[in-house]
Amino acid sequence: MKIDAHAHVTGPAELYTFTRELAASQGPMRPQRPQLSDELVEASLTAHLAEVRGVGTDLQVLSPRPWAVPTAERREAVVQAITRAANDMVAQCCRLHPDFFRGVAALPQVTGLSPTICVEELERCVNELGFVGCKINPDPGEGGAQTPHMGDEYWYPLYEKMCELDVPGLVHGGPYRFSREPELGYFITEETVAAFGVLRSKVLQDFPTLKLVIGHGGGYLPYQVGRARAFRIAEQGRTPGLESLDESMRRLYYDTVLYNVESLELLFKVAGVDRCLFGSDKPANGSVKDPKTGIALNDIAGMIERIPWLTEADKQAIYEGNIRKAYARLK
Repeated sequence: MKIDAHAHVTGPAELYTFTRELAASQGPMRPQRPQLSDELVEASLTAHLAEVRGVGTDLQVLSPRPWAVPTAERREAVVQAITRAANDMVAQCCRLHPDFFRGVAALPQVTGLSPTICVEELERCVNELGFVGCKINPDPGEGGAQTPHMGDEYWYPLYEKMCELDVPGLVHGGPYRFSREPELGYFITEETVAAFGVLRSKVLQDFPTLKLVIGHGGGYLPYQVGRARAFRIAEQGRTPGLESLDESMRRLYYDTVLYNVESLELLFKVAGVDRCLFGSDKPANGSVKDPKTGIALNDIAGMIERIPWLTEADKQAIYEGNIRKAYARLK
């Protein structure tokens, strides 16, 4: 069975007309949230389902698009309303296709405010909508304001609730309107900052059951692991008993949203096959086809199959076994 642990859904355009108008509203008159019919949502899923099922995926763990929630918006009520609407749309997709979709919650993060404001929506999504995880934006200020890295106690209220509910968090960049980097660099940079922040903190000791999935193959972490090991060795000299960097890295999970075989091989060797979750980010910009081969760049399963040293047990773990360990609520 192939379970895709990194996927997003767009939904009908009417939803984003509402969210844009709500974010732009300043006075007492607020736009009415649209009632999205099943027919409208189903129509928005036609191309999505055709592409993903066409490559043999059996189940997708689905979250709203990263730009769906304007986390740099300072009005908490606006962010809460937009997040709730986006999550309800995901829940509608799951209800329409219970054999193919499972939900992952966007969080109503607001720069400058404690992640405590996310707890109620996370509980609603898990306990009422049946979601199996959440998606965490490590930079809710969208490059325009300072937010502590994910090793800081600022994040502890969210971690406590995730452990209580036994749900993992996909660490994934969000909107990037105020960043000097385009999407390609911004997402990976922020996910790397998050991973290094966690690895160089007490988070994994304070929350031994916390499950974090570092998006897009762990950001730059696997590529920079040598320098990271050097820093850890120096720290071990000052702090007897401190575990190695590789031991700490194996407390995190990593998805396979990497668009070339060489990067996938590096990830599997550095992080360990047993910490990697199949993810394709289908359909997204990687759905474009290589002009030389005619194969979509996000045909991750095809790349995994071309790695000769992976055993059948390795592939089963990547496609399904590891995902079920991380997403305990995935039935």
